[in-house]
Amino acid sequence: MTNQTEKPPEEKKANYMLRGIAIGIALGAGIGVALNNIAIGIGVGVAIGVAIGAGMEEQAKKKPE
Repeated sequence: MTNQTEKPPEEKKANYMLRGIAIGIALGAGIGVALNNIAIGIGVGVAIGVAIGAGMEEQAKKKPE
């Protein structure tokens, strides 16, 4: 019997941006605590996360399979 919940490989690669944003929000929250303004820190973190996610997608595209 096969596992029905396992995603095809092309769908697993689609969440690099989400991972990057999650990492960015965590970093931004830390920056926000340091600056005493969490909202601004999270905003900066989202921008950082988008950049991280885009970089992860580019690396995945360049990697030979």
